[in-house]
Amino acid sequence: MKLFAMATATLLSIATLAAEPPKAPVQPKKLSIHGDTRVDNYFWLRNKQNPATIAYLQAENAYAEAVTAPIKAFENTLFEEMKARIKEDDSSVPYRLDGFYYYSRFETGHQYPILCRKPIAADGSWEASAEQILLDVNELARGKRFMDVGEFEVSPNGKLLAFTTDATGFRQYKLQIKNLETGKLLPFKRERVTSTAWALDNGTLFYSTEDKQTKRSNQLWRHRLGEKTDQLVHEEKDERFGLDVYLTRSEGYLIEQVGSHTSTEIRYLKADAPNGRWKVLARRRADVQYNVDHHGDDFYIRINDTGRNYRLVKAPVSDPAKANWTELLAERPDVMLEGIDLFKRFMVRHERVNGLNQMVITDLASQQSHNVAFNEPAYSVSTEANAEWDSQVYRYGYESMTTPDTVFDYDMASRQQVLKKRRPVLGSFDPANYVTERIWAKARDGVQVPISLVYHKGAKVAGGAPMWLEAYGAYGSPNDVYFSSNRLSMLDRGVIFAVAHIRGGGDLGEKWHDAGKMQYKMNSFNDFIDSAEHLIAQGYTRADKLAIEGGSAGGLLMGAVTNMRPDLFKVVLSEVPFVDVLSTMLDASLPLTVGEYEEWGNPNKKAEYHWMRAYSPYDNLAAKAYPTILVKTSLNDSQVMYWEPAKYVAKLRTLKTDQNPLLLVTNMGAGHGGASGRFDRIKEVAFDQAFIMNQLGIKP
Repeated sequence: MKLFAMATATLLSIATLAAEPPKAPVQPKKLSIHGDTRVDNYFWLRNKQNPATIAYLQAENAYAEAVTAPIKAFENTLFEEMKARIKEDDSSVPYRLDGFYYYSRFETGHQYPILCRKPIAADGSWEASAEQILLDVNELARGKRFMDVGEFEVSPNGKLLAFTTDATGFRQYKLQIKNLETGKLLPFKRERVTSTAWALDNGTLFYSTEDKQTKRSNQLWRHRLGEKTDQLVHEEKDERFGLDVYLTRSEGYLIEQVGSHTSTEIRYLKADAPNGRWKVLARRRADVQYNVDHHGDDFYIRINDTGRNYRLVKAPVSDPAKANWTELLAERPDVMLEGIDLFKRFMVRHERVNGLNQMVITDLASQQSHNVAFNEPAYSVSTEANAEWDSQVYRYGYESMTTPDTVFDYDMASRQQVLKKRRPVLGSFDPANYVTERIWAKARDGVQVPISLVYHKGAKVAGGAPMWLEAYGAYGSPNDVYFSSNRLSMLDRGVIFAVAHIRGGGDLGEKWHDAGKMQYKMNSFNDFIDSAEHLIAQGYTRADKLAIEGGSAGGLLMGAVTNMRPDLFKVVLSEVPFVDVLSTMLDASLPLTVGEYEEWGNPNKKAEYHWMRAYSPYDNLAAKAYPTILVKTSLNDSQVMYWEPAKYVAKLRTLKTDQNPLLLVTNMGAGHGGASGRFDRIKEVAFDQAFIMNQLGIKP
């Protein structure tokens, strides 16, 4: 595809003037605490049952549709481009478990995957075996606007499947059990299930459930097949903590992990004794987090008790008290130990060095270790399905901004690896046509912030190209780079795509997270602004060609930096944004609020209230010129309630002094992650890209 030229004006600027934006009714509500009074004119939008609320959201959708009508053809063009790159009848790489190969596949024209398996014959072959369809998600989705499969746990004997489904997007999952021999569902159904694990007797299923009001995963249950009443095993009372349950790969132990954002407590039970007593591995302590895996006579514990980047210790199963721990790997200030995978003869360590994933293999018999090398300037490595305990082959995923997601099988003994699959990108895609870079921006306090970039070789980088800059920066979650065939539509039109790995995320370890949360949250916003200014100073882009994007906590970022530096950005895409920080964090009845105190602070405390008061996007909107802004939300979002972005747009409409478009788009049948069907998702992406590129002056 040729690189397209820039238009001199946007179609939307004319359409916006022609359409009349909705005006939400003003109903003032005073909110006072710590001697500070805020007046919220749109507090009433919280009432989802109020017809006026739905009417307002529908009016905003109609307005957005009218304003974007001139770029509908561009949107359709992008959708067809994106869809044409997909191999519609694709399938995953099968993985082996207990006599079967499991895989998923898509059929042409279908929105959802079909989850399948084939039995392995005595001679080891399986390709010619009869396919067993375990779940056809297209059938589950029939007549519904949304469908997601959460838990998918096959019993150890391979005869039963415990699975959960969410049919609204509210992340509220229903648990069912399917008999894989008869294809029939058991009468058993449970609501609000968050995790599941089978015991080795094939007749006991442990599952966790969430609180109806706060959606905190707070109860662990034991179900015996055929029994109507389940036993409550544990209820977590501390509202900061949630819990889940899983079976170790060794199948030796069931693990109940109870954790907050800063503390962990783990209970364990022998997997072949489901009626036994759960024992505590290490009691919770403030600011100490850990997780556990099992191997033979030992537990392997990854824990941050001696340093923020975690160390690795071994504890005897017979008495795992701290006095009996043996340190295997000390905490290292420059290396983040992100996790381990244990097998019968090998261990895989996942580490992060200087912001990049590393993989270290250890032979448990010889204790010899080696690294798996990766050579691109920016990439990400992920764990694929590694279900079998006695395996010397480790399956992992690799991708970069120029390399499609790829699955490798790595022989941990011979150090040989086999390419199992690279996701096909149909059409004329050639990775050699694209350039990826990793640069560093100096923040105002001297800290170096990494930025990853990708662009087409034909892009006019030195002249200040149009750019899409994204970031997240929260919860210690690394914002790893990824490949997107949908992104090619922008790159081929001369747009640079960039990711700023700002503080608050986990890109450079836990200290990177610490430096961008609680009282240090302003560092996240400053890092993003300083990264944008660095990209402009280095000639990659200009302020009038810079689009920025973030979702959820990244939407908070968008709101904050737009208030702080509206002159620095041409257009903003804010997805399911957490923008009404104070009102949400002051309402303990909302999902997840209390647990979030350890990330943002508790505004019931005066000092912490003022941390948030200084940056809360909704509370810091002002009468001034703002860039073009597209805000997206979902009516069934359980993470960031729809009313936050709705209130934000309603208030901003009354304050902004410019004529730039301001749009609110609400998906009336989805949740935090947007549409669930693969083609519906592409439609959303095509709309976003058409809007952004039009604002950047790029012709269809």
